[in-house]
Parts: sequence; structure tokens; C-alpha cells
Amino acid sequence: METRFTLIHAMSPLHAGTGHSVGAIDLPIARERPTGIPLIPGSSIKGALRARSPRTDGKDDPITRDVFGPDTASSSDHGGSVQFSDAHLVLLPVRSLAGTFAWVTSPHLIRKFARGAREAGLDLARRPTSPEMNDCCVLNDTLTIPGANGRRVVFEDLDFNVKDDQKATLQSFAVEVAGILFPPGSPDDKDWKESLVNRICLVHDDMMSFLLETAMEVQAHIRLNNDTKTVERGGLWYQESLPAESVLSGLVVAADVTAANGRSKRTATELLGHVESLTRGLVQLGGKATTGQGSCFVRIGGAP
Repeated sequence: METRFTLIHAMSPLHAGTGHSVGAIDLPIARERPTGIPLIPGSSIKGALRARSPRTDGKDDPITRDVFGPDTASSSDHGGSVQFSDAHLVLLPVRSLAGTFAWVTSPHLIRKFARGAREAGLDLARRPTSPEMNDCCVLNDTLTIPGANGRRVVFEDLDFNVKDDQKATLQSFAVEVAGILFPPGSPDDKDWKESLVNRICLVHDDMMSFLLETAMEVQAHIRLNNDTKTVERGGLWYQESLPAESVLSGLVVAADVTAANGRSKRTATELLGHVESLTRGLVQLGGKATTGQGSCFVRIGGAP
């Protein structure tokens, strides 16, 4: 078996929903139950990539069936040989008083990323530890403003003291993520790599939990009566989305295909190469595609 990890960079608001309401938000996004960390279900990623995989005369090509499994009518023949995990949030874009916005993360989010990355052959041995509740770590002064007791960072309604004791390990993490997210040869890769390093910010896990609840994009949707031009009964609802520039990570695992039951022998490397070919260009993930949501770049990293 071979394992790679995926990084998903949202170009527009991203709604991977649960389909039901749990409070004031009628259409909330999917989250981990114990932590509240937003995620994209693996089934959504698999479905979006399968829709881009080759078909001939209305039927899936053999490589498509090997990677994703046969269509519903033949689903009992065999399963797909590639597994897609849920993708969990790594970097949350948050409005900043200085520098426009920051990519905010926390020790727990970095630990989750490092655990998956290690399975894919990238060992982030040095990881930042937690800052104090009202402190944060940034790599330069892009996000900072002067304060009475030193540099400060202001996100939304939150005010942080800047501490520099985690800069080395945070920079190591930022460089690794930027190298995968903006590979050489991608448009403006150097500028975007510098932007990520300039904008990354580490906060306490508890402050991150607060931002995960309050820094999401919430949109009001209204359905009008064509005759009266007033809101129809039940025609007002609120939808939650991850904001544009969100970064999430997950795993993709492939197993060799043996020559049996009419299938040709394929290696896990070949299957993962096909998956990677399907990620070229923008990939639409989640719902509300007709209103411009869910446009993402999907990058696959890790040792071949």
C-alpha cells in the first residue's frame, strides 16, 4: 500500500454540509463531533474526483473502476483500490486589523496534520508548543501593530500579545505546507509561499476553538415570490461555509490491483498517479456549485 496526503486550498467559500440544522444556522458545515474542527467528508472528495475520471460510451474506463470501484449497478463486483479520508482544517483565514487577513492555526491542528503527513513519509519532528491563552506567534510584522506593552495582533474581536519563542518551529511547518500547496511552476508560487509565511499565526487551542465557531462565513439566502416580490413563507435560511483561502488536509491510500476477475494488474503508484492527474485545475467540492462555491485547488504530497 502507498499513502499520500492531500492539501485542499479553497478559492471560494466552501460548503460541505450536514444537511440539517443544529441551531440558528439552517445549513451548517460538517465538523468533527468532539472538537468542532470543520472537515470535508472523504466521500465528497472521492465523488468530485470520480466525476472527472474518464468514461467511454457512458461507462467508466477500467482505470476509473480500479481507482473508485464500479458503478452502483455493479457495486458487488469489487471495491475501489483507493481510499480517501476526511480532510480536516489546518489553516483558517481570519480577518486581521493589519495585513488584511491571517492564516491561523493551533498546536492541535498542527499535530493532526503532522500525524497524517508522517504516514505519507513527511516527518515534522519539530512542532510548536502551545502559546499562552492571550499570546500568539507570527513570523514577521505583517500582522502586527504597536501596543503599550509591545507588538500586538488583532483578529476579529480578539487581541493578542506577540511572542517569538515558537518562531523557528512555526516557520519550519509553514515552509513545508507552502512547498506542497504552491509547488514550483504553479502561478505566482514564490509570492504565495511568501504570503503564507508572512500571514501564518499560531494561537492557543482554546482560542482556535472560539475562532472555529465565530470566524466562519454565514450567508442569508432569500427566496422571493415572483408576483409580490416579497419573501415566501419559509424562504429565508442561513448557510454556513468555510471562508475562501481555507486550507484543509487529509490522506489518500492506494493498494495494488491484482490480475483477477477480469481486472488488469496495477500498482498503487499507478493508481495514485491517476488520482493526482484528476486534481489538475480547479476542483469543485461541496455544494452550491452554481452559486460559485467550492472551487478548490487540490495538491497531493508525500513520498512516491
